[in-house]
Amino acid sequence: MQETVVVRRLGLASLAGVLAFLFTAIAVQALRADLDWRQAPLSFYLLGGHGYWLKAAYFGLAASLAGLGAAGYLGLQRGARSAAPALLFAIAALALCTTAITDSRLPGRDGTLESLVHGIAAQTAFLCVTTAMLLQSWRIRLDAAWRHRFAPAFALAAAAFVALWGHALWNGAPRGLTQKIVVLLVLAWLGLVGYWLSRRRAA
Repeated sequence: MQETVVVRRLGLASLAGVLAFLFTAIAVQALRADLDWRQAPLSFYLLGGHGYWLKAAYFGLAASLAGLGAAGYLGLQRGARSAAPALLFAIAALALCTTAITDSRLPGRDGTLESLVHGIAAQTAFLCVTTAMLLQSWRIRLDAAWRHRFAPAFALAAAAFVALWGHALWNGAPRGLTQKIVVLLVLAWLGLVGYWLSRRRAA
């Protein structure tokens, strides 16, 4: 029973962090009329005016990733559990924090060690979180109480994973737009699973 309470609280907290990030990112982009949202990645909005709000939202989302990884592990029956998704979510959380505190390279400026770290951290966060989503969705099918949620969870995770590689490989696409599609798919999965976990019933 105590484990169920922990899972529900972690799920609810994760959902809150996801929603806070979504609304903050939308608000900051609306306030930055100097940037074209279709071309500018989220990293550009971390710089300059209102960037501190987005940085705070990054840290909140990082906490959500770590919490959801723990809740996803505890929320499944023992035979369905795997530490791999939880570990990947934790790595993604650390990478997201690193992304928030390092500056990206703006167009027309020379790259620095800091911008290199920023880029590697951002790529690590995206790759780890989408892989964790796929693995966690795959484990869901092994739990009888969660099996009916496998199809929507796995489909959404797969869409995010494919979109990530499309963003990475499609050089001619608007970089900001394709990145934000990936972010929205990731947030949708995190929010949905966080909601499911927040409503988990005791076995």
